[in-house]
Amino acid sequence: MIMKSSKFSVLILLHILLVIQLFSTQCVSQDFDFFYFVQSWPGSYCDTKRGCCFPSTGKPRADFGIHGLWPNYKDGSYPSSCDRDSLYDPSVLSDLKWDLQKNWPTLACPSGNGDAFWGHEWNKHGTCSESCLNQHDYFASALKLKRKINLLRILTNSGIKPDGRFYSLNRIKKAIRDATGFIPGIQCNVDGDGNSQLYEIYICVDINGSELIRCPVLPRQRCKSTVEFPYFGAITNTDTGATGTVEDADDLKLSAA
Repeated sequence: MIMKSSKFSVLILLHILLVIQLFSTQCVSQDFDFFYFVQSWPGSYCDTKRGCCFPSTGKPRADFGIHGLWPNYKDGSYPSSCDRDSLYDPSVLSDLKWDLQKNWPTLACPSGNGDAFWGHEWNKHGTCSESCLNQHDYFASALKLKRKINLLRILTNSGIKPDGRFYSLNRIKKAIRDATGFIPGIQCNVDGDGNSQLYEIYICVDINGSELIRCPVLPRQRCKSTVEFPYFGAITNTDTGATGTVEDADDLKLSAA
C-alpha cells in the first residue's frame, strides 16, 4: 500500500514538473495576437531619393536584413511603446552583437553601429511583447527566425534574383508560399525613377516568436503587379539556414519602422 502511494506521488510530481516546463516555454498571458517578422532588402532601402548610409561596422551583405519583430492585433492595429521604463540595454545583448550586426544591420544616416536601430525597435515594438519575451529573448528570437526563413535562397532558387530586373509580384509570393507554407505580406518602395521595388517581406509568427502561422491580417500592399529586385553587390552566401516547411498554405499597413 505504501509502495503504491509512493509511486502515485512520484507520478503526480512528474506531472507537475511537466506542466511547469510547458508553461515556462509558452507565453500564456500576452497583450497581442501575433508577430509580424519583417525583413528588408538593403538594395531597395538604398535605391531611393533619400539614399542610405552603411553602418560603421561595414557594408552589409547582399542579403535580406531584419527590420523588426512587431507585435500586432488581429484587427490590423498594433501596440506601441508599451513600457517606457524598460529601456534598451546594449549590455544585455553582448553575446548577440556580432549576429545582430550581420543579420540586423542599420542603413539609416548618419552611420551607426546598430544600437540606435535596435534600441528603437525594442522601445517601440519589443516592450509590447514583454509578457512573452524579455529583451534578450526578443532579439534572439528574431535572429532564429532569420536563420529559419532564408528569403534570398528561397527567391534565388525560384529564379528570382537581385539583378535589377522586374518580377511578377505573384511569382514572388508563390515562391515564398511554396517554401514556408504560408503566403507573405509584401511591401514596396519607389526608386528615383518611380519604379516599384521589392522592399519588405512580412511573415506571421505565433506569440512565442518561434512558429510560422497563417497571417490573421495582411499588411496593406503598396506594390505594382511587377516589381524591381535591385542589385546590392555580389551575393556571398545564401545558405545561412533552412527555409522551414510548414503546413498547408492559405491566402494572403505598413507599420512605421
